[in-house]
Amino acid sequence: MTLVLDEIQAAESACSLDNYLALPDHTMDARIAAARRKLGASTVILGHHYQRDEVIRFADFTGDSYKLSKAAAETDAKYILFCGVHFMAESADVLGKGGQEVILPDLNAGCSMADMAEISQVEACWEALEKLGLTEDLIPLTYMNSTAAIKAFCGERGGLVCTSSNARQAFEWAFGQSQKSGKRILFLPDQHLGRNTGYGMGIPLDQMVVWDPWAVQLGAMQGGQTKQALEASRVLLWKGHCSVHQRFLPSHVDQVRAKYPGIQVIVHPECRWEVCQKADALGSTERLIQLVEDAPEGSMFAIGTEIHLINRLAKRFADKGKKIITLDDTGCLCTTMYRISPQHLAWALENLVEGRVVNQIKVRRNVKHWARVALDRMLEIRG
Repeated sequence: MTLVLDEIQAAESACSLDNYLALPDHTMDARIAAARRKLGASTVILGHHYQRDEVIRFADFTGDSYKLSKAAAETDAKYILFCGVHFMAESADVLGKGGQEVILPDLNAGCSMADMAEISQVEACWEALEKLGLTEDLIPLTYMNSTAAIKAFCGERGGLVCTSSNARQAFEWAFGQSQKSGKRILFLPDQHLGRNTGYGMGIPLDQMVVWDPWAVQLGAMQGGQTKQALEASRVLLWKGHCSVHQRFLPSHVDQVRAKYPGIQVIVHPECRWEVCQKADALGSTERLIQLVEDAPEGSMFAIGTEIHLINRLAKRFADKGKKIITLDDTGCLCTTMYRISPQHLAWALENLVEGRVVNQIKVRRNVKHWARVALDRMLEIRG
């Protein structure tokens, strides 16, 4: 019995994450490849565009959060290794089939934007709006970059999830749910995506007000707004943002145009409204890639998005005479995406080879039901 326990402890020690983190990145390549061969079709790796090159090269599917959500819903693999961040792995678990297990190689890979909308804050917001009589014709929409609890909140109240790929379609869907003139949207948690989407549909800025969950509630003020401002709004924006995309400033656009005459500035709609107004085009990650692909040789782009994707595009299109730079040359890195390393990926895979599931992401049943409703609605609208 003692001998068996010693063997078990030795095996578990060999698969300890600390043993992997002490090794250089390049030593993981052969081990990851070998584990992939052993696991075969039982395992699928999903890789978000913002992942580092050393990790995303092993992905079976790459894409933005919308594309990867569809891949998670369609795969028959028993194990889904999600090289992204926590809310993405939650969505994969929600959309997955019975018996599938979702793994996030590093549990510390979170999202600062998702953390800006905590479920108790959102429930308090809804309760306050309910007391003001403003929820009867209010549709809650949440960006994919939110927790499963927020997705479930929206699903239970007739709303859905959207990504930057289909945010406009989500807005149109929400406004089309009722013929009442007072129809309005509560958009969580990225104020910039909500504002840019609404403005692109012709909604004036003064009809899109920001709900601040941290504002002190005094008298008639709720979420930092008066009842009159809330009543006049068509879109109620949650005060949240992406820490990467908010770093881009209007001055960056001016500077890059002055330095590179004729350059095209394309940005993600998570950027500030003022930046998007100065840009030549804006779009989801997949859309930004498509714009570069479709451009003629000799084109120049300054892109306002995460640096790993920009560097990858610069290498990919260099031999086609296309120059691609970041809009902010100080570098805009998604530090939480960067947390997933080759060591984490090898550790998760080799544990699977040994029959151990590590870092499983499992959404509670009641939350999963309503989150699934919201995600299914997203997948049904045109993206």
